[in-house]
Amino acid sequence: MRPILVAIVGGSGSGKTHLAKQLQTALGRSAGCLSLDDFYRDRSHLAPSRRARINFDHPAAIEWPLVERSLRSCLAGKVVHVPHYDFATHSRTPTASSFKPKPVVLVDGLWLFRRPALRRLFALRIFIDCPANTRLNRRLARDQRSRGRSAASVRQQFRSTVEPMHARYVAPQARSADVHLRGNWGTREVAALLRRISQLRLTTGLNPVAPLALKPIRRRS
Repeated sequence: MRPILVAIVGGSGSGKTHLAKQLQTALGRSAGCLSLDDFYRDRSHLAPSRRARINFDHPAAIEWPLVERSLRSCLAGKVVHVPHYDFATHSRTPTASSFKPKPVVLVDGLWLFRRPALRRLFALRIFIDCPANTRLNRRLARDQRSRGRSAASVRQQFRSTVEPMHARYVAPQARSADVHLRGNWGTREVAALLRRISQLRLTTGLNPVAPLALKPIRRRS
């Protein structure tokens, strides 16, 4: 059976990577993870002052041809060479890693549903709707801890580019999702997703771009 691709989309700090890791843990050796964050364009040729002025919350910051080639390689069962991106320097590191596709490939990112050609590669499309305050608090914790940024700079970027770009490019993708998670989703929603992925492996594993006939999973209020 060919691999199936599962996309997880949501705003910065919405819990995309957390959900992907939960699903991967539950699926065990049958699943692997990719992140759109690794495909940011390399800016090492620019002076640090110019890199700092780039809008990294715009979809143009991603090297989309490489993303599509990599996902198509996954569907063909081929090893993918994934670049490593350093958010502190806004450049790629000299080394890449090799990713061997598993039966289920979980991909998280901000803009995976925007391009129709890319969107059609996914057998299951999940969108996480998370309040702005929650996303900001998570981004503050992450960027100060792992990206060496000050709280003031994180808040300023969130107000000036993250939220405007979220409203323009991220949030509208919810209408392209098969599954829409809202609020404090938890073990019940993860279990439902696992059941759906299991069914997809049985019904669409040989044709990962086939349309889905199952109903979306929505969290009750």
